[in-house]
Amino acid sequence: MTTVDPDFATQQGKEARRARLFSRITTADKWFQVLGLAWLTPMLRAAAGDNPRAQGKELWRLAGVPLLAICAFLLMWGTLAPKVQTSLGAVPGPAQVWEEAVNLHQDAQAKAAKELKFNEMVQKRNQKLIDAGRADEVKTIAYTGAPSYYTQIWTSIKTVFFGFLIATIIAVPLGIAAGLSPTANAALNPLIQIFKPVSPLAWLPIVTMIVSAVYVTNDGLFAKSFLVSAITVTLCSLWPTLINTALGVASIDKDLVNVSKVLKMNTYTKITKLVLPSALPLIFTGLRLSLGVGWMVLIAAEMLAQNPGLGKFVWDEFQNGSSSSLARIMVAVFTIGIIGFLLDRVMYALQSLFTFSNNR
Repeated sequence: MTTVDPDFATQQGKEARRARLFSRITTADKWFQVLGLAWLTPMLRAAAGDNPRAQGKELWRLAGVPLLAICAFLLMWGTLAPKVQTSLGAVPGPAQVWEEAVNLHQDAQAKAAKELKFNEMVQKRNQKLIDAGRADEVKTIAYTGAPSYYTQIWTSIKTVFFGFLIATIIAVPLGIAAGLSPTANAALNPLIQIFKPVSPLAWLPIVTMIVSAVYVTNDGLFAKSFLVSAITVTLCSLWPTLINTALGVASIDKDLVNVSKVLKMNTYTKITKLVLPSALPLIFTGLRLSLGVGWMVLIAAEMLAQNPGLGKFVWDEFQNGSSSSLARIMVAVFTIGIIGFLLDRVMYALQSLFTFSNNR
């Protein structure tokens, strides 16, 4: 009869639990990469006893060095800013910018409360009319107060996603056509080379005039200013997706293409079962680039056309010329950068879900 050493069995159980723990950490690391929290992985591995010294070095590289760089930037900013005098006074340092960020938050809360109070008054008025048998006099009155900082952020995000969606709907099919057909590629390439470098500042007046001429209604589903900004984003952001889609489709393994011919796949099946899965990594790379370009274009378009959004907020503060304007503009700059980073993370998360690419 064979006996099992209890100590050996205990050790085996510990090793199995440790292996399962490391497996969970490895799985979680994929999402940490997506969220920009890769520094959590060495912390968890060190806590689990996986070579704490090596994990400490990795943690320093992923978290310590970036934090040190940020602190150095803040120190340099805080030291040099007061020495630069502008027409609005000294350049605000980190403390002043943070103070304005808090003020904008409080102002947004106050405006939200004011809008809520207004809507409640309108609702009470309409209810009184209904109770008095005058339901035909009930009206929906829109709040016309100044938009809060958060409202302008939300307006810009909605606009960029709408323009990006239109660009994707146009660019992906054209990219697939250009990748599959040398004739289509020859037809599209000159247009891409001509229009890709055009600045949004050149597109904006053209788009404004066309939208004003075509979209003549004032009570349509979208405001004219929204359409002008969104279409400008579309015209400037579709090119990275188009180019990367064409490149991804054209670089499909020729053996797979030959297999599709042997199996006599129709065009739809070939595209959905073969072309798209193979080209998805490059397509998502193009989508990430397009969204980043669209976000930058939108801010410029809002500033120039005075359309609602973060760009208009920056321009209004510049024109305002108050002592706090420069600090508010810098708050907007950081907001634009953080939102741009988050948009890229969203696209990377989608890329991780739909592809097997490890490209970041």
